[in-house]
Amino acid sequence: MPADRTHKRGFASMSEEKQREIASKGGKAAHARGTAHKFTTAEAQAAGRKGGLASRRSRVQPQEENES
Repeated sequence: MPADRTHKRGFASMSEEKQREIASKGGKAAHARGTAHKFTTAEAQAAGRKGGLASRRSRVQPQEENES
């Protein structure tokens, strides 16, 4: 197989509607089995804080590589 393959495979070859349908089935099955993760309020706050800091950090830090 060539390394520069441009054909989409797996989920990438499906329409967004079909992807959502399959993902929905997986989520429902996980909840039915009791294996789905449910975030607590504290976990959700920590995740939001982490994401906010990461996005802010990328905007605030000067580009050190260009300073030569």
